[in-house]
Amino acid sequence: MTELKEIYGYLKELAPLELAEDWDNPGLLVDCGRPAGRVLTCLDITGPVVREAQEKGCDLVVSHHPVIFRPLKALQEGQVPCLLLKAGISAICMHTNLDAAPGGVNDTLAQWMGLREVEPFAEGMGRIGWIEEMSAHQLAQETARILHARVQWADGGKPIRRLALITGSGGSMLEDAIRAGADALLTGEASHHAALDALAAGVTLVAAGHYATEFPVAQTLATRLGDRFRDLEVLVSETDRDPYHYL
Repeated sequence: MTELKEIYGYLKELAPLELAEDWDNPGLLVDCGRPAGRVLTCLDITGPVVREAQEKGCDLVVSHHPVIFRPLKALQEGQVPCLLLKAGISAICMHTNLDAAPGGVNDTLAQWMGLREVEPFAEGMGRIGWIEEMSAHQLAQETARILHARVQWADGGKPIRRLALITGSGGSMLEDAIRAGADALLTGEASHHAALDALAAGVTLVAAGHYATEFPVAQTLATRLGDRFRDLEVLVSETDRDPYHYL
């Protein structure tokens, strides 16, 4: 068994809380006060994820998205923080600090997409690097294949060599990507108007879904924790899924 404070301390080394945005709420959000022998990693802590953690004998869930984000004015039966407490399962959530941290969410996506000479952009949140030259359609196809995602894209009409990416809701970072010299921006979600702006600028915009661009970090967290704590069994959630269905 590993003390919770040791695990939390290590995660804060990986993704210092100082890197988080002011509006965010990362940290040890549910502390049941007991050590952990088995940990579940995920993107979102949902009811099914709590049940999975309970069935698999996990003492801790480590997620990307905070299980408590907006101020709680009351706790009610069935709410996820309440389910965690009743099950005696703690929760550590590393959000925008893990987005920005070296080796975190965006670096994980950059690695999956095969970026070379990777650099940060957008105040450290995004990543930009070089890829083998391809068209917008080819980039969309590669993204769909690598992330197993449904992809939409706005074709900037020129070959893509320099790719910027930012996971989750990163469409608003289009101007930052353009200033960084990107031929394309890959993100999870982007608005209709961001697509129009991309076309006007001659830059390709690829949106692969919030879940698809961020869930890979669950495996990164599992690997890092397993390597650091040899007596800790770390599992990646099998019930943490994209909330959307697609036709």
